[in-house]
Amino acid sequence: MNAHASLPYVEVEASLAQVLAALDGHYEMPLSIRYDDREVQAGYHITEVKFASLQTLDCGGNPDSWQETILQVEDIPAEQDKAQMTAGKFRSILATVDKKVRLNHDARLTIEIGKPGEAMRVLDVAGVSIEGDVACLTLGVRAAICKPRHRATKAAASTCCSPAKSSGCC
Repeated sequence: MNAHASLPYVEVEASLAQVLAALDGHYEMPLSIRYDDREVQAGYHITEVKFASLQTLDCGGNPDSWQETILQVEDIPAEQDKAQMTAGKFRSILATVDKKVRLNHDARLTIEIGKPGEAMRVLDVAGVSIEGDVACLTLGVRAAICKPRHRATKAAASTCCSPAKSSGCC
């Protein structure tokens, strides 16, 4: 079955360096995080920063490897009279982590996000923008893909997982 991700799927691989560069000079602005057409609650909390080196073998027997910086974010309301995290605070958290756990700033940035008691979602950074006096981090869905089919041309993709195909994937 060749099911495709529902919108808003955006194929991106934003790096930590790209996100930090986009926030450069906007340190005092609140940092809004948006996904699924909604804004994360103002009290959101970065609960963990992970640096991962991944080594995989896809369904076509092709090895792959890459690195990711993973931010785990808890989507919670703000405490009374507490302001939303600023872009400067966000950068400061990552700088503190970078001193203790060396981060590869060129690695893909992944966001694991969820409300307490709910399953976390794995999302990618679809964009960083400045909207008025707010810095916005927009997240997009990371779809599951068959890498050989994804890499193939459209003509080859139509037969990737058909029973007649004897090699490639599946």
